Amino acid sequence: MAPTTIQMIGATLFAIAILHTFSTKYFEQLAHRRPQHAGLWHLLGEVEVVFGFWAGVLFLFMVLTEGSQSAIAYIDSRNYTEPMFVFAIMVVAASRPVLRFASTIVDMVARYTPLQGTVSTYFTILAVVPLLGSLITEPAAMTLAALMLRDRYYQHQLSRKLMYGTLGTLFVNISIGGTLTNFAAPPVLMVAATWNWDSWFMLSHFGWKAAVATLINAIVVTLIFQKELRALPEPPATEADSERQPGLILAIHLLLLLVIVVFAHHPPIFIGAFLAFMGIASAYPQFQERLILREGLLVAFFLAGLVILGGLQAWWLQPLLGSMTPTTVYFGATALTAITDNAALTYLGSLVEGLSDEFKYALVAGAVTGGGLTVIANAPNPAGFSILRRHFSDGAVNPLGLFVSALPPTLVAILAFQLL
Repeated sequence: MAPTTIQMIGATLFAIAILHTFSTKYFEQLAHRRPQHAGLWHLLGEVEVVFGFWAGVLFLFMVLTEGSQSAIAYIDSRNYTEPMFVFAIMVVAASRPVLRFASTIVDMVARYTPLQGTVSTYFTILAVVPLLGSLITEPAAMTLAALMLRDRYYQHQLSRKLMYGTLGTLFVNISIGGTLTNFAAPPVLMVAATWNWDSWFMLSHFGWKAAVATLINAIVVTLIFQKELRALPEPPATEADSERQPGLILAIHLLLLLVIVVFAHHPPIFIGAFLAFMGIASAYPQFQERLILREGLLVAFFLAGLVILGGLQAWWLQPLLGSMTPTTVYFGATALTAITDNAALTYLGSLVEGLSDEFKYALVAGAVTGGGLTVIANAPNPAGFSILRRHFSDGAVNPLGLFVSALPPTLVAILAFQLL
């Protein structure tokens, strides 16, 4: 079937948005060179704004060509549960009680590794926290890991190689680390119910392989940068901070976090829990730091724009996936994930009837394998990006630098899913 005009325009704007994500550093540089319009250039230089901006362009085009009712009907037809969930989980997971609790657990685990000090903590953050994403969901794991890396490492003068190597490894490990269960990774969630994949199936077919790759990636990047890591000052102990947090306040925060995770696909419930959290945070500000509301809203805006633009890509993505063999689809999904959200990719694949078990495995494995190559590849990536990017040159992460730094851990994931 020939694509409609709107589908063609949607594909064109989607491609422009992808190119825009690779050009954000240029806009940040323009902001410094042309201060009279610095606000506009800074806005266009925000990666989190890109897809929302071009989704707005698409909406205006639909209004002009098909009328406001048709445009509104399309916007209303999209599912915005994931953007809302990521916003809620980011803000709650980044609250001081939850972050201090997670940091205490990381410190405890780090003591039992054969490494020392800053090196041990660094390894634990990259190895253990991504695997916890299988329980607390990938967006929560990304938020916690990025905040701990920011507070303990990125606030120091790190080398460019260490900053990019860490970010690439984090993105890949988060993407594959959520596959131990059937509810934590967005690309898995899209197909789990349709294909009857329970958590035991995920653990036995995906999870243990992902765990092996995650540990190898963390070991390799730690060994490569251990000399620079040893030169950093010891991170402040979290025990004292944790002791100053009343047990009841911590329990309430963890309970609300649990409610948001358990009811991640029921917005009325998890938004209600989030509003309860906001009430508690307002009532007891002495136990909080600045809530990352701005960062969370920007990430939600990014994902909502991706949902709107991505909804018009099925006409070329679905036939492309359906024409591939299992081996081809694995590497094809890994590559396609770099330019489109991996959850959208697996969802489109689930609509193809009569797929073999080998094809299903290859599609999901490829989608999570490529989830660290770009900011748009995996839904949690914008969360980590938003938290860490201020520490990079001009406050922007070079997309090519991220891609290159994520390639080695991605190759490890390929070997794990293809050979183990």
